[in-house]
Amino acid sequence: MHIPKGNTAQLELVTFQQALAAANQPDAAYDVKKWLYAPNFYSEYRYILGTRGKNPLICIGINPSTAAPDALDNTLKSVERIALGNGFDSFIMFNVYAQRATNPDAMEKVCNPLLHKENLEAFRYVLSISEKPAVWAAWGAIIEKRDYLADCLRDMVEAGQTYGARWYCAGAVTKKGHPHHPLYLRKDEKIKPFDVMQYLASR
Repeated sequence: MHIPKGNTAQLELVTFQQALAAANQPDAAYDVKKWLYAPNFYSEYRYILGTRGKNPLICIGINPSTAAPDALDNTLKSVERIALGNGFDSFIMFNVYAQRATNPDAMEKVCNPLLHKENLEAFRYVLSISEKPAVWAAWGAIIEKRDYLADCLRDMVEAGQTYGARWYCAGAVTKKGHPHHPLYLRKDEKIKPFDVMQYLASR
């Protein structure tokens, strides 16, 4: 379990470009040819975690927990299974907000604009990996935990439009239209188109 030690505004953040450069260097802790992990060390925030490939499924949750290369939690195991089962060669776990907190109720109450800015840089990078990026909306009702999360998502959707992102969901949406969280999906669950613009319009 990860409990935030404080507000991320108090931290000296590693920029995404710095984190990416380090993530591409050999690391004794894990196989960098297999894993994409930025920052490449455990910290109070995480931009991306996934496997390397030419056709990744980009999964969007709300915020990271404790997962790391070769130590996936149940959510990430489900994400990888669904990605491979839908014909993708890899997966990338991304989040609307980059602060680690196993319990979303522990997330900071005010958005750190610098962390959000660097997180958007990370999102643009993962969108650039494939010609037609596939983005799996998977944040569930947790997006209601903080008012700023919907605004962060709007910025992500705008970035996605630049890269021609195709949005999907898996499983049934909630009564309020939130896309299903990766947990508790069938092992053979297929992704389906998700109208993210209509979703945002209803927020």
